[in-house]
Amino acid sequence: MIATTPKPPYYAVIFTSIKKSDDKDYAEMAEKMQNLVQKQQGFLGMESAKNETGITISYWKNLESIKLWKDNAEHLVAQKFGKEFWYENYKVRVCLVKRDYEF
Repeated sequence: MIATTPKPPYYAVIFTSIKKSDDKDYAEMAEKMQNLVQKQQGFLGMESAKNETGITISYWKNLESIKLWKDNAEHLVAQKFGKEFWYENYKVRVCLVKRDYEF
């Protein structure tokens, strides 16, 4: 599903990851985070694609909202588990969307 976003400018956070083969409890935590992020101030939407490499893009009203999500207590727990158990590697990119268009 393609996220519905407002007229730019807004921000995108691109989370690219490679999971380890042992992903015990990952799906449960991912669902919990997906539900939680939707309640966050400034959250605009999300898109995701997964195969060997997972890519999730979340859209945000401003940098302050992104910081609040990064520092959310429950999200901090998920980040810790991700580093310790679920991800072989990941990268986060924060981007300013200046223009968008669609078909």
